[in-house]
Amino acid sequence: MPEPQSYKNHTRFDPLVHFTTMPLLLINLILSIVETVRHWPHDPILHLWWIVMSLVFILMNMAARMAALRAQNRVIRLEEKIRMATLFTPEELVELESLTMQQLIALRFASNPELLGLARRAVREKLEPKQIKEAIVSWRPDYDRV
Repeated sequence: MPEPQSYKNHTRFDPLVHFTTMPLLLINLILSIVETVRHWPHDPILHLWWIVMSLVFILMNMAARMAALRAQNRVIRLEEKIRMATLFTPEELVELESLTMQQLIALRFASNPELLGLARRAVREKLEPKQIKEAIVSWRPDYDRV
């Protein structure tokens, strides 16, 4: 079982994206620039196209990652709204309607007993996600993030 999750260790890296694909794409971009400089002006269009395509691959990789994170954030928002609907009264929910997506995402780590107080504080004090996570006393782990 993994180490108990907390604010200090909750960030997550995707090895395929962060340690394989992106480094290889960056190496490809660097090599394309080096080869273009070394062989200039021989086949300038071909070499410049290699640089352009290297950038396109990096952008595609970043877009795929951002799409996955966006979908994950929408699911987390839904989960948190359902959790709040089961824990809080309609009057309490009205007070919490102004929570932003980022605040809801940060609140997912709060345990049920501290959720209402922390959510109210987030609305009233306009807390940033980092501030919300730092204020959590009883951490509710999330090991299934993208």
